[in-house]
Amino acid sequence: MSELGLVKRQFGHRARLALSPAEIRVMDDQAHAARTMWNCLHSWWQMMPKDKRTLAGADAAIRQARKDLDYLAVLPAQAAQAVLKTYHRAWVNCWEGRAQEPSYKGRFRWPMSVDIPQGRDLNVVRVHRRWGMVNIPKVGRVRFRWTKDLPVGKRANKANRITGARLVKDALGWHIAFRVQTLERAPEPHQGPEVGIDAGVNIPLALSNKDHQDHGRPPRLPNGDCDRDKWLTLKEKAKLLKLERQAAHRKTFRKRGEKTSKRLQHTYDQIKQLRAKATRRALDWQHQTTTYLARAYGVLVVEQLNILGMTKSPAPKPDPEQQGAFLRNGARAKAGLNRSIAQEAWGRTVTMLTYKTARYGGRLVKVPAPHTSQRCSACGFTTPGSRESQELFACKNPDCGWTANADWNAARNILHLYRIGRVIVEVPAAGRRGRRAGKTVKPVAAR
Repeated sequence: MSELGLVKRQFGHRARLALSPAEIRVMDDQAHAARTMWNCLHSWWQMMPKDKRTLAGADAAIRQARKDLDYLAVLPAQAAQAVLKTYHRAWVNCWEGRAQEPSYKGRFRWPMSVDIPQGRDLNVVRVHRRWGMVNIPKVGRVRFRWTKDLPVGKRANKANRITGARLVKDALGWHIAFRVQTLERAPEPHQGPEVGIDAGVNIPLALSNKDHQDHGRPPRLPNGDCDRDKWLTLKEKAKLLKLERQAAHRKTFRKRGEKTSKRLQHTYDQIKQLRAKATRRALDWQHQTTTYLARAYGVLVVEQLNILGMTKSPAPKPDPEQQGAFLRNGARAKAGLNRSIAQEAWGRTVTMLTYKTARYGGRLVKVPAPHTSQRCSACGFTTPGSRESQELFACKNPDCGWTANADWNAARNILHLYRIGRVIVEVPAAGRRGRRAGKTVKPVAAR
């Protein structure tokens, strides 16, 4: 395929399903069965000796459970096998150091989902300008919103096809996420300029050429606290506060272990809808911004950030004069900063830039993060006290004295690290990641 100038592209497309109340109940039962299957599989894995934890043994346990328990039999056999595959992949990610150990899935903490691993049985057909039909196991033919052309009918072949799907439920209802594989012409190398990007809180994405990308949502309230609902309007914030107070009041009448009342569940659903609306707005801004950057620039340089380490809570400080007491360690202020960092979703932004730069022929490069916000981009010296505030950088070097926005200064330093060859990870236009840790590799333009 590379000789012909064609590359394989895999992407997902999400569409909303139009279901009847009976179909919703069937899919809810399947999702609960999938979650229960995961928990049973996790219990079996923890109970068995290490030498008997095999895929064959887990598969046999799943088959026997579907025969013995009626509420697990509602889950299609292929979906049950997908649960086993996902669970094993979670352990592989843990063993390779990419994730934590898998754990039990709670009823209200995990999204409801069912996997359809085989795409050949979906039988996707477009029946209208706005609607399509798909076959869902044990549910039947279901309509979905047609918002994107999919390789179906005469357009489908071995290279261009739907390989599977996943059913996901959120605050708006059930959606189907298609897994699509296409064969496309390889993009031409992007001839656009190179730019350094610094991810921050006050300026979400500061660029070295001052083409900053800002969503216009202030990160903090007038009193200085973190605004956890900055993606909502003032009217929506007032409604959310009212609903949260209603939920707290109604929860006081619920005894421990008692089933949630319909009123309380309805209030929870309204809160969930507002939270989902804020999430959709944040995702929309990220998609539009990353698409613009991938189209406008040929080389995007970002920092290799340890976001988990940056959002860690500070260690407690025991009081040496009083046993059992602790000194102030700034945990409250750090918690507000952690929420602000989590809201900006820097990791998701880099993930979007990774596959979008590959699609448009650009390159994404990661450089070391230490001292980019403390080093002066004009003279190159790191002088203590130059970072005067969150927004202001004033170089304390007597021979320099350069003053600028702190985020812009960091973006200039990030681009400079790329130009001198301090590259950690480079994602070329082909989309494959090449690790170059521990080496100083000059970029293509400097060779």
